[in-house]
Amino acid sequence: MKIHTIADSVYCIPVDIRSTDLFEGIWPVPNGFSLNTYVVKGEKTALIDLVQDRPDAASPVETALADRFGPVDYLILNHLEPDHSGWLREFLRKNPRAQIIATAKGIDLVTSFYKIDKAGTALRAVKDGDALDLGGGKVLTFFEAPNIHWPETMFTWEASSGTLFSCDAFGSFGALGGRLFDDEFNDAEHQRFEAETLRYYANIVSSFSAFVERGVEKVSGLAVSCAAPSHGMVFRRNAKAIIDRYLRYAGYSKGRTEREIAVIWGSMYGNTKKGLDAVIKGIEKRGVPYTAYQVPNDNISYILAAAFKSAGLVLAMPTYEYAMFPPMAYVLDIFRRKHIYHKKVLRIGSWGWVGGAQRAYDAAIADLKWDSLDSYEWAGAPSAQDLAVLEERGAALLS
Repeated sequence: MKIHTIADSVYCIPVDIRSTDLFEGIWPVPNGFSLNTYVVKGEKTALIDLVQDRPDAASPVETALADRFGPVDYLILNHLEPDHSGWLREFLRKNPRAQIIATAKGIDLVTSFYKIDKAGTALRAVKDGDALDLGGGKVLTFFEAPNIHWPETMFTWEASSGTLFSCDAFGSFGALGGRLFDDEFNDAEHQRFEAETLRYYANIVSSFSAFVERGVEKVSGLAVSCAAPSHGMVFRRNAKAIIDRYLRYAGYSKGRTEREIAVIWGSMYGNTKKGLDAVIKGIEKRGVPYTAYQVPNDNISYILAAAFKSAGLVLAMPTYEYAMFPPMAYVLDIFRRKHIYHKKVLRIGSWGWVGGAQRAYDAAIADLKWDSLDSYEWAGAPSAQDLAVLEERGAALLS
């Protein structure tokens, strides 16, 4: 475990989590992820965000605090999701005099999640523009940033170093491997992290893109020289890069997407796949970039990231017992939850003794604000005429 210096009296204690556990119980993290805890020292000491209540997360933070920083006077909880607050009860046992600072909704979650006795613990609710003077020229200012991605979220700002502590905003999947700052990674590593940032955003934040834009606007007047999220690298060379990246992702929810197609398909006996091959032939004739994912083989986490950024979607599925192929029904449920809006979409699929997928499909996409081409279905194996029509449909999708 290494303590990284961000600026004079501003530090980060990053902990890499490498586990087979799914993030939020849903999303795979084969490259791990980091939990970043921050310390700001003036005459008094503030700790910003905690870690999960698990030995591989809590022990390094506990050791760093004991060896380097001593008692904590203030615990700033920007966000109460348990990966940033789960160690709270044990932290308070070791730091009984620490005052907990969060938004009013955050304080409510402190008491309801962790059964903290308000009478026995110093709790302070803050709102936009409230400040905490640590002495020694270190002042923390708080800005409410609700729904990025929980309603109690806030940002913490330290002006002397230009550091914005943003918790889940500007975060990413991916362990850091002993490094922390953006200028410590090469271009290839940045490309990998950018892919993991997109996947993190699509999986965790995409439903709340309007709030991302509002949150960035709220702090747009600050001279941010360091963006310090609680997952992923800290951007000190180019803080604007990660902020702009998040704004670009937020724009995907409004239809400001990339000119590419995400192809998502499932096939029981190969008949739907034969039709899909014709669609892809049409896409390739137009020269439109595309990515392809098979359900249920490919994980929804990666499908969601590709669909979120793409202007076009191809959804290929057979009818299964008078309804949609079940793995595709799950994909569409996740798309609805994550607001995968404003897409140009083609749905195709085969059926056996009778159709039925279309009715279920229409109901599933009713709220998604899609511009859909006419769906195309056929019985059994596609005919030569079917294949010709499907190729034309593929060519027309993003023409």
